[in-house]
Amino acid sequence: MATTNEGFSAGEKRRDADHVSFLKHRRFRWLKVALVLSLVALASYLLVDVEPRHNGGTWYGYTLGTIGAGLIVWLSLLGVRKRNMTEGRWSLKAWTSAHVYLGLALTVIATFHTGFQLGWNVHTLAWALMMIVIISGIYGITVYATLPARVSENRREMTKREMLDALDAIDRQLQSAAQPLGREQSDLIIAALEQDPFDFGIVARLTGNYRGCRTIRALDAFGVSASVDDAEDKVGKLLRRRKAQLDQIRRQMKLRALLDIWLYVHVPLTIALIAALTAHIVSVFYYW
Repeated sequence: MATTNEGFSAGEKRRDADHVSFLKHRRFRWLKVALVLSLVALASYLLVDVEPRHNGGTWYGYTLGTIGAGLIVWLSLLGVRKRNMTEGRWSLKAWTSAHVYLGLALTVIATFHTGFQLGWNVHTLAWALMMIVIISGIYGITVYATLPARVSENRREMTKREMLDALDAIDRQLQSAAQPLGREQSDLIIAALEQDPFDFGIVARLTGNYRGCRTIRALDAFGVSASVDDAEDKVGKLLRRRKAQLDQIRRQMKLRALLDIWLYVHVPLTIALIAALTAHIVSVFYYW
C-alpha cells in the first residue's frame, strides 16, 4: 500500500481530509485566493488614475465589472455542482470553499467597479441585490457551522419517528388518566390532544413562541397538586411530560427552520440578482 512520507496511507489521508471543514479546505486555499484578489482590486483602485473619477463606465470599471459578472455567474452554479458529486481538485468541498471566499471577495470587486457612484437605477439595484445575497450567504455559513451540533444535542439520539412515538404514548396515557375528571377539566385535555402540534406558522417555529398551545393552557389550569394519588395530579404530571416532549419537537423544528429558511431567501434573490445583472449589462451596452 502506498504511504505518505508521514507514514499515513493515502486512504487515511483522504479520510482525514473528509473531516476538514469546507472553510478550512486545503489550508484555507480559497481564503488566500480571495484575499489576493481583494488586495489587487484595492491596490489598483488606489493606483489607477481615471478621468473624471472612478465609475463603472471607465476601462477600469469595465474590467472589474467583467470579473464581477463572471464571478456571479460562476457562484450561482453551486446548485448545479451539488448534483454532480466528484472527488479531487474540484470536489464539492473545494467548490463550496471557493464559493464562500470568492463570494466575499466579490463585495470588494463589485463595489470598486461602481466607484461608489450609487443611485436609484438598475445598476445600483444589481449591486444591492448582490450584497443582500452575500449577506444571506454569510448567515447560511453561520447557521450551518453552529446549528447541526445543537440539532444533534436536542435529539438526544432520538429519531424524528421516536420523538413522535413518545408523544403518542403520553397522549394515550393522558386520555386514560383524564377519564375520572369533570367535564370542564376533561374538555381542556381533549382540546390539547386534538390540537395538531405542527399546526403553527413559520413565525412560531422560528421564534419558538406558541401562544395558542392548548397543552400550556391546560397545564396552567391544573397547576401543581400536592396529592400523589389524586387523578388531577397524575394528569398534571402527564401534561408536564407532554409539554416537555412538545418542547423537544418544537426546538427541533425551530433549528431545522433556521437551517432551511436562508435558502428561501438566498436562492430567489440570486435569481433576481442574475436578472438585474442582465438588465445592467444590456443597458450599459445599449447606451455605450
